[in-house]
Amino acid sequence: MTMEYDPAFKNQHSRYFTLILFIIITMLISAICCAEDSSNPLLLKDRTNTSGIITISEGLQLATEKNRIIKIASLNKDIAHTDILVAQSRFLPSIDASANYTFFAHQPGFRFGTQNAYSSEKSFPSYGVNIYQTLYDFGARTSKYEASKNFLETTKLDIARTRNLVALDFITAYFDLLETEKMILVSQKEVERLESHLQVAQNLYQEGVITKNDLLQAEVKLSDARQKLLTTKNVRAVHTSKINTILARPLKEEFRVVEVPVNNFKTIDLENAWEYAEKQRTELQIIDQELKIAGLEETVKKSEYYPTIFALGGYNYSENRYMLHDDNWSLIFGLNLNLFSGGSTKAEVAKIKYKQDQLLEQRSKLLDDIKLEVKKNYLDMENAGEKIQVTKEAVSQAEENLRINKIRYKEGIGTATDVLDAITLLTTAETNYYKSIYDLRRAQAGLMYAMGYDLVSSYL
Repeated sequence: MTMEYDPAFKNQHSRYFTLILFIIITMLISAICCAEDSSNPLLLKDRTNTSGIITISEGLQLATEKNRIIKIASLNKDIAHTDILVAQSRFLPSIDASANYTFFAHQPGFRFGTQNAYSSEKSFPSYGVNIYQTLYDFGARTSKYEASKNFLETTKLDIARTRNLVALDFITAYFDLLETEKMILVSQKEVERLESHLQVAQNLYQEGVITKNDLLQAEVKLSDARQKLLTTKNVRAVHTSKINTILARPLKEEFRVVEVPVNNFKTIDLENAWEYAEKQRTELQIIDQELKIAGLEETVKKSEYYPTIFALGGYNYSENRYMLHDDNWSLIFGLNLNLFSGGSTKAEVAKIKYKQDQLLEQRSKLLDDIKLEVKKNYLDMENAGEKIQVTKEAVSQAEENLRINKIRYKEGIGTATDVLDAITLLTTAETNYYKSIYDLRRAQAGLMYAMGYDLVSSYL
């Protein structure tokens, strides 16, 4: 039987093969492209931050997540947790296993009349398991365990303190950068005004209305304003690098900041602010925890005046044919009591008491410092709020003063010095106005921190 050649079958098979090959090649090309995209850091960067804008709430989230100071403080929590595990282990029995092989130079025995009797082989192996359990130690183990738990709470409070401190540092740096942005705008306006004045002076000089001295004066002022603008831009670069450091980003990485909405933080009177700070500041809570720990450490040390009651159980096995029983069980109840330690226990207890007195003094000192911090930011905020109203009116007055002097100068009534002084006054008024605004913002953040507010949640 012979098979006939079918051209249609061959064509159909060829089309299927071409289709499958095309699908495989397409999948390979797609996989290569995806791999290249995923390995390209520039593309990844664009995906993570396409706008290049960092708002104050986003920055606070990044700062509290990536800041290295917070990461270092967080490791103390893990250390404290292991201390709890160590303290817990003291409630459990201690189990020891042993194995040894004994060699004697002479076989042990004794003389019985004219006869020699042996009591052990010259060499033999032995094995054993012992279990030691403290039954009662007058609160030493319990106090150590409670102290370790309190220390864990202390580390949590310290993390919260560090987190809030980093947040304040970021907020201050953020407002510094915003203020610098405004100072750049002020400097640019000053340069533009001086350039406009220089153009007018050049025209008047060509017409023979003014002397060369007026023209040179305008040029010198313009050069000085341009230098100030360069200096302000350098200050902006420094503030940008500081924020990058707080966020654990490369120092040269550029980003933009946006204006922060007015914080609706409502202040209370100074006395209530002090009371609120005393309740909320984590630094005071940390000292309170340390006082508790010191009290528990005192209990641990005083327990050394009393005995420790214990139980010891064991199983021993020896391969010695002279022994009546190869193995044996044992159970011992007993107590340990230190009769004299050279006065070290008494000294340690006294040391802890001095430490408690020191902590109490530190708490009083810290409370005074916190009250001073609250008052300073409270007064700074009030002062900045009053300055905003004054400087806002000064800006309007300086703008009108410049307008009048420019007209007088063009008409030949006023002098170049009047115009230059008016430009300087307007620049100073604008600088003071923006400085007052951000002084208020920084004082608000400082007062909230001093009173113990959570700054991250406050600026969401």
